[in-house]
Amino acid sequence: CNGCEVEIAALNNAIYDIERFGVHFVASPRHADVLLVTGVGSRNMESALRRTYDATPDPKVVVAVGACASSGGIFGDTYATSGGIGNIVPVDVYVPGCPPRPEALLYGLLLAVDRIR
Repeated sequence: CNGCEVEIAALNNAIYDIERFGVHFVASPRHADVLLVTGVGSRNMESALRRTYDATPDPKVVVAVGACASSGGIFGDTYATSGGIGNIVPVDVYVPGCPPRPEALLYGLLLAVDRIR
């Protein structure tokens, strides 16, 4: 539904200003320390998620954002979905919500950054 992505984009505005914590969003997994995954882990995207996970340098942390990424959400575990990305790649931090509020995302990301150190 793109709800999680809208809330993630809000983290860059002047209210939340996530860059003050040293968090920068990058497009390539090769430049990332944390993978922020949204949406349902569909069967046809499993290999793409695994390749992205493998392309991220160690140490890497995976954050499942929203109900869909955490558990499959309203889609659940069906023939077309995996029931959450934790069944595809190891997840370190779960951020609940549909969509999660920016404060919850900020807390989850800061929790993830702490796991790197």
